[in-house]
Amino acid sequence: MKSAILRRSFFMKGDQWQQPHLISRWIGVAIAFYAFIAIGIAEAGLGVLLPSILSTYQLTPATVTLLFVSQISGYIVAAFSSSLVSSRLGLARMLLIAASALTTALLIYALSPYWLIMVIAGTLLGLGIGLIDAGINTYIVQDSRSANLIGSLHAFYGIGALLGPAVATTLLAVGMNWRQVYLVLASVVSILVIVLISVILWRYQPMMAKVTPSDTSAVSNLRRSLYHPVVLLSGLLLLVYVGTEASVGNWAYTVQSVARQTPELIAGYSVSAYWMGLTIGRFSLSYALNRLGAVRTISLSLILLMISLVAWWLLPDQWISLPLIGFALAAIFPATIWLIPQRVPEALVPAAVGFATSTASFGAALIPTGVGWLANWAGLDIIPMLMLLPAIVMIGVHCWLVQHR
Repeated sequence: MKSAILRRSFFMKGDQWQQPHLISRWIGVAIAFYAFIAIGIAEAGLGVLLPSILSTYQLTPATVTLLFVSQISGYIVAAFSSSLVSSRLGLARMLLIAASALTTALLIYALSPYWLIMVIAGTLLGLGIGLIDAGINTYIVQDSRSANLIGSLHAFYGIGALLGPAVATTLLAVGMNWRQVYLVLASVVSILVIVLISVILWRYQPMMAKVTPSDTSAVSNLRRSLYHPVVLLSGLLLLVYVGTEASVGNWAYTVQSVARQTPELIAGYSVSAYWMGLTIGRFSLSYALNRLGAVRTISLSLILLMISLVAWWLLPDQWISLPLIGFALAAIFPATIWLIPQRVPEALVPAAVGFATSTASFGAALIPTGVGWLANWAGLDIIPMLMLLPAIVMIGVHCWLVQHR
């Protein structure tokens, strides 16, 4: 009897000890989810605002792509510095720098009277998104207790990307201009800045630790990861993926409203339907991974992507292709990230994930820029057809990774 009481007392104390730690861990997960909502809103809102920016500055589809090009330098810095900065400053301070840079960029977008200043601010936007993307992905995938949340993490990006066009379309419909919409988006991201300041002041340990997971330095791990073909090819796959996702998200509204004469409100909400398909796909990712495995899930997603892109190109009057494209894209990024710890040595995981995700952000500038230049030359109607090319590249890279694992 006495031993039973002691045993029950021990487990009660154990539960009382574990509960605060469990709650503490979920605080970090909640911050990660909100960070991805914030970057989703910041990135996806541009697609609906693009025609207004074109009109304000009297730009063409080619010249407006300078806004994408300017983000490249920020993505490059993030790609090669995220694991180094995180190892020296800790994740929380790196994320604070990133969120501050992103908020500043959105404020400049809203307030700048000159196109050139807006273009320059794109560097800050690329840096902020690249660091957040790399830091949060590494934070989730390195913790074995949270690694299964990678699909949900990217689903919350989808929620943000779904809200971005919907909020922008609604605010434009009620009479706000595109600059005022960017002020609203900046206020959403600024909440993340406030939260991260609180994390640093509170010294929330899961995000304060400066971790290098081996005896070697972060610089050495980054250098070693860049010699690993799987890291380079995973980065290429994610680069092309993000470029495809961003190109559809940024240009679909212009294709629907300008080239295909769809009413603006319907065109705006059709872009939200695209992001809704992506969000639904990512919330169902855990089920797909458990039933099919990551490799087969990516393979089936790429097949569905090809079918839905052909439908968007050849059947312009139907509405199902955009949400199907989003659903097809949903699994590719998080499943590829989920596979990296299984494909590279443990010590290289932070540098590999940081490099691959930040390089992926580079695609968000590179491919939409190329699409804009070709559309300026051949017409906006060519954009759905152009999206087939990166899809074919993704299929080729995925096949190589599977065969050489």
